[in-house]
Amino acid sequence: MDFKLPELGEGVYEAELVAWLVKPGDPVKRGQNLMEVLTDKATMEVPSPFAGTIDELKANPGENLKVGQVVLTYTAAAAKDGNATAAAAGQTNDRHGTALKTRRDGGVAAPAPAAASRGTLRVASPIPGVKAAPSVRYMARKLGIDLAGVHGSGPGGRVLIDDLSAHVQSVAPAAKQPAPLEDYGRPGTRIKLQGVRRKIAEHMVLAKTTIPHYTYVDECEVTDLVRLRESLKEPFAERGAKLTYLAFFVKAVVAALKDVPIVNASLDSESEEIVLHDRYNIGIAVASPSGLIVPVIHEADKKELIAIVRDIERLTGETRAGKVRVEDLRGGTFTITSVGGIGGLISTPVINHPEVAILGIGKVVKRPVFDAAGNVRPADMIYLSLSFDHRVVDGAIGAAFCNAVMRRLQAPAVMLLPEPGA
Repeated sequence: MDFKLPELGEGVYEAELVAWLVKPGDPVKRGQNLMEVLTDKATMEVPSPFAGTIDELKANPGENLKVGQVVLTYTAAAAKDGNATAAAAGQTNDRHGTALKTRRDGGVAAPAPAAASRGTLRVASPIPGVKAAPSVRYMARKLGIDLAGVHGSGPGGRVLIDDLSAHVQSVAPAAKQPAPLEDYGRPGTRIKLQGVRRKIAEHMVLAKTTIPHYTYVDECEVTDLVRLRESLKEPFAERGAKLTYLAFFVKAVVAALKDVPIVNASLDSESEEIVLHDRYNIGIAVASPSGLIVPVIHEADKKELIAIVRDIERLTGETRAGKVRVEDLRGGTFTITSVGGIGGLISTPVINHPEVAILGIGKVVKRPVFDAAGNVRPADMIYLSLSFDHRVVDGAIGAAFCNAVMRRLQAPAVMLLPEPGA
């Protein structure tokens, strides 16, 4: 029997096969992950809606697959017991039942689905108001999942295929695996440019060949910021949040973007227009095992510091685990990247196309500085490295933006106050 690549998300029609999680001859249970696929730098696992044995894999890692394409063939579990005819009939009834369930003109009751094999999962039903593609409904019914209990991450709460996978894993979590060691390669080997690394390469080439970069660097005293963070770490921890410097930088950048709106923009080359955005979606560069990925904090201007802290924790955790959602990778208007955690002082970051600017953060270092009276005192200092699209942002504007960021970092307590008019 054929298994086709199901719908992966709203507006997603193809994906790159990253890896097979099964091989010919493997027995497969319902809900077991079959493959990893990549869309827009988001990796997701595709669960099996059937129980049986894998016959043949019809695609290779690195290959682009289209939704509806046959990716493998299998023998249903019932057929192995000599009930091939019954299995085929059951498959037909499943499809027929799905068609009945997705009808909205009423009047016909669908056949009742088989009981779920997982005790804590409920049988899927066509709950009114639950948004999902027919292929997602079909897979949910085969897995014995009630769509009403699945959080939909798509537009308007639409349930996507990776929502089903996340739901199955939350109901029957796998044993926690130790964190993988960093892999910096092995001498004398070749690494195929594919998956997330290929997406990153394509995006970097587009950015560097399209955008004329220039970098602006300044140093900023953050002594008060270091003290404020230290005083807030314990109260935040009591509320289940780990306070980092990055959350303050997000707040400072949002305020500076409101002061200098031209930096919160993109260039529409076709219409030859500079588009100034009225939303403040801040991307945060995360080093994952697959490469550098930029999830986005949406509507950062409307969030208090603790909400930003929790967004950062969630996004970095999901990104490093390879579970970041596609919608969390879209819609950014400005990006922040940090090398300070590794030890760098200054960087020349590449702009995240189609944005027009990016901020690189170095590590905080304690240095002697002179005060206004000429006396030497210790101070916590940090370098800010900003890259701008010179087609849109000139040097003076870049300096004005950097100064606006520094003003907030040098008076960090002000960032804890609510926005005027909020």
